[in-house]
Amino acid sequence: VITRPEMEIGRYHWMYRSSRPHRYHHVPAVGGNVSPLGIQGCFECCIKCLGGVPYASLVATILCFSGVALFCGCGHVALTGTVSILEQHFSTTASDHALLSEVIQLMQYVIYGIASFFFLYGIILLAEGFYTTSAVKELHGEFKTTACGRCISGMFVFLTYVLGVAWLGVFGFSAVPVFMFYNIWSTCEVIKSLQTNVTVPGDQICVDIRQYGIIPWNAVPGKACGPILENICNTNEFYMSYHLFIVACAGAGATVIALIHFLMILSSNWAYLKDASKMQAYQDIKAKEEQELQDIQSRSKEQLNSYT
Repeated sequence: VITRPEMEIGRYHWMYRSSRPHRYHHVPAVGGNVSPLGIQGCFECCIKCLGGVPYASLVATILCFSGVALFCGCGHVALTGTVSILEQHFSTTASDHALLSEVIQLMQYVIYGIASFFFLYGIILLAEGFYTTSAVKELHGEFKTTACGRCISGMFVFLTYVLGVAWLGVFGFSAVPVFMFYNIWSTCEVIKSLQTNVTVPGDQICVDIRQYGIIPWNAVPGKACGPILENICNTNEFYMSYHLFIVACAGAGATVIALIHFLMILSSNWAYLKDASKMQAYQDIKAKEEQELQDIQSRSKEQLNSYT
């Protein structure tokens, strides 16, 4: 004869035995670089560390550093050569180009500031890439994203966008001296091509720097013609300044590309962090429900034991 408490116990096992999830404990295989205790070897640790490297942010950082270095270094030397060319050939009076000299000196100090700022900003963005990659891939155990981390990522997205727009202006501004030096160089090439033509003398071909607005109209001599202009194009200052301005312009373009690359990376990381926070909230709710279910099952078991 089956008593009522025995029937209740059988009913409990029939109801709750199948609802409990089966837990399988992984037993690490013996062999390779994994120890019997489940401790990872050097190769697995290296693979895990390499998996946490933000390669996209690393490439963007290298491109940003290279572009800023080319722009700042070549731009600084090219500005110094430009002042030397103006003082020797286009403006012999110091008062005529005093304002231009002060502006160029100020721009050189700005270049120092730009180089220092982007060195720190690139490192910060790279560190943010490491943080976001670790948070998304959960390489550090119970590492969880926070609202502060998402706000910081959003702030970097906005700041990088502003810097990208500003560097578009810098890129356009850096093309102006390239255009000016190209006009002077092309005029010198025309003079060289007309040396064999007696009907058109080269002395009538001139370049007037005053029309660009960098020196006043009363500057003496303000322009160079014929063989004098050709000799200017053959000087080391002109040759170096022209090519350095080209490299500086290319560096500014590379920096713009790097900032656009950073903007795409940061936007993607911010979206990943947002999804990760939602998944984290879902997992917390799920864990809470499972804990409540376990509490109910334990109370039911205690009640069944009390019957027996």
